[in-house]
Amino acid sequence: MKRIQVLGIGCPTCERLRKNAEAAVAELGIEATVEMVSDVSRIVSFDVLMTPALVIDGDVKAVGKVPTTDDIKKLLT
Repeated sequence: MKRIQVLGIGCPTCERLRKNAEAAVAELGIEATVEMVSDVSRIVSFDVLMTPALVIDGDVKAVGKVPTTDDIKKLLT
């Protein structure tokens, strides 16, 4: 099962990234968890200085932008 983490403090941009990630998972029909990480110390532990950020299975895939649903689907396959 894939583990997707959206790093952000709850801003509308972070929410958009979460929704895009959830849509990508649904469209691909894969087993995955999508987790919002808003704790600043956890965000910093990923060496991320800008949010939102997308992490898939522990690897930071995007920082400071909102990948589209299609972009996230490509990262998941």
